[in-house]
Amino acid sequence: MPGFMTILTRLEQWKEQGLISPEQRALLAGLSRREPFSIFLELNILLYAGILAFVAGLGWTVSTWSQQLGDVLVLTILSAMLGACFWYCFSRAPAWSLAEIPSPSLIFDYVLYLGCLTWSVELAYLENRSHLLSKQWDLYLLATGGLFFFLAYRFDNRFVLSLGLSSLAGWFGLTISRWPSHQDAAYRQYAILYSLIAGVAGAILQRRGLKPHFFGTYLNIAANVLFWALLSGVFDRQDYVGWLLALIAACSASLAWGLPRRQFSFVAYAAVYGYVGVSSILIREIHSDTAVLSYFVITGAAMLVMLVQIARHFGREA
Repeated sequence: MPGFMTILTRLEQWKEQGLISPEQRALLAGLSRREPFSIFLELNILLYAGILAFVAGLGWTVSTWSQQLGDVLVLTILSAMLGACFWYCFSRAPAWSLAEIPSPSLIFDYVLYLGCLTWSVELAYLENRSHLLSKQWDLYLLATGGLFFFLAYRFDNRFVLSLGLSSLAGWFGLTISRWPSHQDAAYRQYAILYSLIAGVAGAILQRRGLKPHFFGTYLNIAANVLFWALLSGVFDRQDYVGWLLALIAACSASLAWGLPRRQFSFVAYAAVYGYVGVSSILIREIHSDTAVLSYFVITGAAMLVMLVQIARHFGREA
């Protein structure tokens, strides 16, 4: 008991000194009392990751054993999974609303996510076997993006919305595999155009009151695409000055948006992307591996400490 009281006393002192927030103090006090606590967020992430791993394994199985299994069996299994997922979602979904609506069950969102990923696997398999649109494969991405947007708004799911935005990005030509080898000016312009369209569309839909809580998803994806496009220009050893200035302007805008609203992600975007861009300029003329390593160790540690302090500050104000 004396030790328990010492823990509570120290927690109270840390809270008064501003070292921990009231929420953190309550959580730690509960842990010291051996009270149960929620791990919903951790389980949620693990379940989504598990579905992603399952579908990745499914795609590997289909691509590896399709010759032995045959097209009919593969398409039958995939179509059955797809039909079961969508039947479950449409039969269990509550009435549609402009505002945010809670999930009707614990597994609903995971079944929807599984159905969307299964659709992608089946579509990829069909194209690989039949080559119906071999020269216009981007139409698959456009159609898939449209489907995911519909499902996201019908079932109020941000994960599916992010899939739709990613499919639209693919239609714009922003496939991850092309980033290292196609960092040209035209490619960056498509990336910037996409980020502007995504951000403006999210803002318009928010003002219209159509799922306004989706705006954060639009803005986060648009910001990341924009920062990657600007960074690719900074990494270019020719004509990088304009891109560096644009990156600094984008970082400033991200800070101006994130700080007053206490949205830590946008502060982190500004810090991390700005750090990477500026560092790439500073180390270009350094040919010593030791000097480069020392630079990243010292500045990386300082950046980490700064982000931790900002996160703690936001936590105290929340």
